[in-house]
Amino acid sequence: MIILKKIIFPTILLLVLTSFVKINNKVSVDYIDKNKALDENTEKAFKEIIYKTYPKLMRKYNPHAITDLKVIIKSNNENNGAFVAYASGNTVTVSTDWMLKNPHDFDLMTHEIMHLIQAYPNGAGPGWLTEGIADYVRDKYGLNNEKAGWKLTNYNSNQHYTNSYRITARFLKWIENQYNKNLVKKLDNSLRKNQYSTILWGQLTGKNLDELWSVYSANPIIN
Repeated sequence: MIILKKIIFPTILLLVLTSFVKINNKVSVDYIDKNKALDENTEKAFKEIIYKTYPKLMRKYNPHAITDLKVIIKSNNENNGAFVAYASGNTVTVSTDWMLKNPHDFDLMTHEIMHLIQAYPNGAGPGWLTEGIADYVRDKYGLNNEKAGWKLTNYNSNQHYTNSYRITARFLKWIENQYNKNLVKKLDNSLRKNQYSTILWGQLTGKNLDELWSVYSANPIIN
């Protein structure tokens, strides 16, 4: 048995390392800046986030996510209206205007590539949860949040868990801290499989959504 363990462990380790390298090597980015208004540091920062963070998100949440990514930078006028960024298919589109006004907000890319990882079927779950998970991921994996002045929204009594984005993200982080450290991963998986139900919150934490929010509202501190 001792000899067998010596053989098995290196084999398992090799398989894990091979998987790690494979995921990293197969991610590609086609970067298109339509108006060339942003400097090369923006392209460098976006690509760094994709190459460093996207493989981590694949391993954590969705090993079968798309790997040929496209980034399009375009102005509000080219988009027929103001926007920040959005993800669709294999593409993340970012507003030139937003980046010129917020030149350090590179981790909006972290939020958007999580949407590519999510790849939920239409109607799989509530939009507030989809966006909350993406901001939860930005908070956890972001490379430049502090420099951008970005952080999760502190709790106040006017909030509700359906407010989405940073408010929902902080709520998710608190639940993981208090009840189930795998909550977001399990919610994400259920949404991707089109199996999400509000019953899942009780199964994962012992409390329904409203009960969780009530406890959170009484003591929203995250250790």
